[in-house]
Amino acid sequence: MNRLGIPIPRTVLRRASYGSVLLRQSSRYYPSASLQRDFHATRKTLSSQQTSTQESYASRVKKAWRDTPIKWSPIPIGLGLAFITFLQYRKIMEREANRDQDSSKAVVVGPWQVHVISELPLKTISRLWGAFNSINLPMWFRVPGFKLYSWIFGCDLDEIKDPDLTHYSNLSEFFYRELKDGARPIDYSATLASPSDGRVFHFGIVDGERVEQIKGMSYSLDQFLGSPKGSETAQIIKATQSANIVDEEEFAEVNGISYTLDSLLGHSKQPTLEHKRQDSEGNVVPDVEADRKSKNADYRQLLKLRPGNALFFCVIYLAPGDYHRFHSPTNWVAETRRHFSGELYSVSPWMVKKLQDLFVLNERVVLLGKWRYGFFSMVPVGATNVGSIVLNFDKELRTNSREDRHRRGFGELSYSGVSRLLNGQPLRVGDEMGGFKLGSTVVLVFEAPEKFKFVIEAGQRVKMGQALGRIE
Repeated sequence: MNRLGIPIPRTVLRRASYGSVLLRQSSRYYPSASLQRDFHATRKTLSSQQTSTQESYASRVKKAWRDTPIKWSPIPIGLGLAFITFLQYRKIMEREANRDQDSSKAVVVGPWQVHVISELPLKTISRLWGAFNSINLPMWFRVPGFKLYSWIFGCDLDEIKDPDLTHYSNLSEFFYRELKDGARPIDYSATLASPSDGRVFHFGIVDGERVEQIKGMSYSLDQFLGSPKGSETAQIIKATQSANIVDEEEFAEVNGISYTLDSLLGHSKQPTLEHKRQDSEGNVVPDVEADRKSKNADYRQLLKLRPGNALFFCVIYLAPGDYHRFHSPTNWVAETRRHFSGELYSVSPWMVKKLQDLFVLNERVVLLGKWRYGFFSMVPVGATNVGSIVLNFDKELRTNSREDRHRRGFGELSYSGVSRLLNGQPLRVGDEMGGFKLGSTVVLVFEAPEKFKFVIEAGQRVKMGQALGRIE
């Protein structure tokens, strides 16, 4: 009932109580809604402008950088392909513009996959990989980690000189591991032994001045080894003399390496590279035509092969699981080292079949010298993720370096100061010469009698010291 005593229905009371509850809740959560109403936004706009003028420009930039949400969107595949196409087009145009200036320089020739790979920073990737391999591993991870690597790549842990895997601080040391004495017996009866473990990729006779890379694909011997006359841009450095004359004489006599009295006394005779002729008046003038013919002569003619001899080659590919050190394949004398600072393409069998002039394009260390049968050369070739090429008797060698002083040519070092008699670094068969920080390739180019025969097959796996060829 109300004050007048009139009864009020229960439904009306229920609705009135519910309305009062809603009013109290709305006033609790929205107190300003019942007290104040804005008819326009001028006051809010003015206050926000005054606040923004008080903040500095730097603080507003930081606030915008912090409060602005970042949304990542994938780059369309078409845009990426268009960018690679543009880079390749620019590279082709530069190559065509410079073709007349340097027609002898090797260029990238192959399918589109090869051109895509050529745009990658392979040398930077290889340096980063080398730095990663040099990171010391925790002690608990070394044994299972190296065993896993050995299982994946087929390493024989029973051959390691130091079987305690915890002694190898990082992957680089494990890659460059030594083997037990006698793990690689040397076939001394062979004319030529394998310089390393690996798989025989190709071998044969050099046809003219071209070396066969695969069936139907070859590369220039002159570009691979460098001209026998040397390079005008080459840096000639003579090593210090440190040898025993008696041992040198014995080495030369036993291995059939000739030497002269002038070389024993230290008088080096440099052959002239300029031809002369007499004109109609009897004056001596340069013979331009003879110089041109000499420059364009066959590489075998420039080497002056002995009668009855031929020029042979052999390519051995080292996989990541192989023994990474290389040794002397015979008794010979290394007279000159040339460092070609090229690219670092992969030397896998797939890449060898796809990229023409692969060994000419890649970074390599060319060792030129002589053995019993004449000219002899051994070339360790770099590859992707190969941190460096090491020569034990050459501390001046620096491969895969940022400071590339010989980018347009090659750096040349003469070993004539090591032995006055032999005019180079004597090496006996089986002597450790150096190695790779990862798998790569060793190429042998040498002069031998025509009756020299290889005793291997293409694709065959060989071990260091195993016979490669004999003279029948």
